[in-house]
Amino acid sequence: MVWFLKSRARKQIARIEITGAIAGSTRKRVLESLKLVEERKFPALLVRIDSPGGTVGDSQEIYTALKRLQDKTKVVASFGNISASGGVYVGMGAPYIMANPGTITGSIGVILRGNNLERLLEKIGVSFKVIKSGPYKDILAFDRELTDPEKDILQELIDISYQQFVQTVAEARKLAVETVHSFADGRIFTGQQALELGIVDRLGTEEDARRWAAELAGLDPEKTRCITLGERKSIVNRVFSSKQSAFSQLTVLSGVAAGMEWLEFELETNGLPLWLYRP
Repeated sequence: MVWFLKSRARKQIARIEITGAIAGSTRKRVLESLKLVEERKFPALLVRIDSPGGTVGDSQEIYTALKRLQDKTKVVASFGNISASGGVYVGMGAPYIMANPGTITGSIGVILRGNNLERLLEKIGVSFKVIKSGPYKDILAFDRELTDPEKDILQELIDISYQQFVQTVAEARKLAVETVHSFADGRIFTGQQALELGIVDRLGTEEDARRWAAELAGLDPEKTRCITLGERKSIVNRVFSSKQSAFSQLTVLSGVAAGMEWLEFELETNGLPLWLYRP
């Protein structure tokens, strides 16, 4: 049976979908699917990315796994409605990238957010007594302002993560680091602009990307099947996932209209730095 599955896989294209915020559950599912691609020896892989970003470590792990797979499988990434920030980082694991002309992409950068509710807590008479092992153990506490030393620590953390991001884009797309720095300032751009910048290789739909993957693997685009790998979601999960994707798209597009305030797509991450879209 195993031999039969591998035999069939060698004549098919594997497909993995990355949608929504890239976090722990997504990382686990994608890594398991990538392992299956390697075990069954699929000649080509189509990675469909429709994500506003995600946590640093999870994005890096998926990128690394995709890069490692390149030696055995032709990997093509297809950017959907939104492939920004961590979505871009993951996409760098594919040597061939296609985007729609109107895909929202870019937002190359790192952000770490904290909330300061000190004034609100004072008004309602709430305070906290903190006992800690070191001066920075409660860094980003929501009941007080950051100190200058804390700001320096966090800025260094962000700067290092950002340099990792820039270096990855430069190496993956064969661009000079200085060139990447020129547009890696958090801005977003369309798929067409991404093509001009060298972030993607071609413009086209997911179907175009599938045909491209087949051609790269020496398969007939007209006859080759594309098999989606990963957990099958329940109807409830699929409904909520589609709503989350729609909200993510609204987040970006709402800020494009002149005179409108930016909306923020926020994700609870327990203080982990994010590669998420934000103006």
